[in-house]
Order: sequence, then C-alpha cells, then structure tokens
Amino acid sequence: MRYFLELAYFGKAYHGWQNQPNAISVQEEIERALSVVFQQKTAIVGAGRTDAGVHAKQIFAHFDTDHELEKEAFQFKLNSLLPADIAIRDFFKVKPDAHARFDALSRSYEYHIVQHKDPFLEDRSYFMKNKLDVEKMNKAAEILKDYTNFKCFSKSKTDVKTYNCKITEAVWKIENGVLVFHISADRFLRNMVRAIVGTLLEIGLGKQPIENIHEVIRSKDRSKAGTSVPAKALYLTKVTYPEIAIK
Repeated sequence: MRYFLELAYFGKAYHGWQNQPNAISVQEEIERALSVVFQQKTAIVGAGRTDAGVHAKQIFAHFDTDHELEKEAFQFKLNSLLPADIAIRDFFKVKPDAHARFDALSRSYEYHIVQHKDPFLEDRSYFMKNKLDVEKMNKAAEILKDYTNFKCFSKSKTDVKTYNCKITEAVWKIENGVLVFHISADRFLRNMVRAIVGTLLEIGLGKQPIENIHEVIRSKDRSKAGTSVPAKALYLTKVTYPEIAIK
C-alpha cells in the first residue's frame, strides 16, 4: 500500500530535504522515524528537494508499507518521534502508482523580506534596509511569465534534462509589514527562486533597469543574473496534485 504524508518543517537545522553523507536532512529524520514505527527500513520520496536552510509550509512525500494504518494513532506516533521542527500535518492512502514528485502539477514558494529590524524574524526573513521600488520589481516579475527557459537562474553544474519551467505567478505583496514574493510554476530548477529574487532586488534597488530581465533570461548565463539571496527567508508553501493521483 502507498501513502502520502503532508508535512511542514523549519529548515534552519537541516542541510536540505534530500539525504546526503555527513549532513543531517529532513528526509533522513522522517525515514528514521518511520523505520522505528514499522521496525524495518522505510524509504520516502519527496515532492521536491529544498536547499539547506529552506523551510516548507507544505510538502508531500510517499512511502510504501504492508500495514493498514489507523490515521490518528499513526500520525501521533510519528510526530512524537520527529524533532520539534518537523511536523506531520496529514496522511492518506493513494493509488499504488501515485508519485509525490512526478505527479505534482505545481509548486509555490514565498520569499520574505523585512525592512525594519525584528529579532523575531531574524531566522525567518531577509533584512534589507535600503529602499526598494516594489512597482518596478513587479513589472520585472511579470516579464518572467513570458519565458520558459530559465537556465540563467539555475545553479551551475545542475544535471537536468531541461531548463524549461512554466511560471504562472510572480508577484510582490506587502503582508503584515513584510514584503513577500509569491511565485508558482510547474517545476523549479535548483536555486532558481533565490536567483530570481536576487535579480529582482537589483532592479528594485535601481542597479538595473526593468528591461534588463529580458537580457538576463535570453543569455542563459547564470553570471548575468543577480546574486542568490539567503535561504533562510525562502518557503515552499504549496504543492498541488490531480485528484486522480491521490484517491
């Protein structure tokens, strides 16, 4: 039987989602807890791979087991075995071929910027004291939706078959005194959101004109884009699936 887990985590203590040698990951912690529950090694497959320090308000993973699971008891037990910064929000049985990564239709991220000193947001946002032209940043962000090849925003030496992504939302909003960048797409390249934000901030700071975004994207050259912003202010917020994949 295959199950989907819906979970959230605060990423400060982790070297990203994916298992890797000599570094603690979110995937490792969840697999360790599942292996205790089932008394055997249990692997999971996540909807994506967040970088070190990135947070997730919603992400899904699937795992297989021969056990018929009782919802409340299983969720309580698994959460009790996980660190305080990882939480299982829900879980449900899916079709045997449902896949947390390949069946995902879209993913959404937020990037949080504060322009005033706030000790409670230090680990959760990026502090910038310089004035930003949000209107220009939004005009440049809208241009992103006119393109599909985003090699210029991808981390160098990334092993992918295509750099094509379909961006459906890219907008800056002020929410409770925090400047938040919302972006959604069918898929994202490694480091893509942080590079996009860095590029838009250069426009907002007046270092580059709005039209420069065209040149950056057409160049397909990472060195033409802005510096990647810190991971601590990035959140994976939503992953969507077709109903047929999770029923």
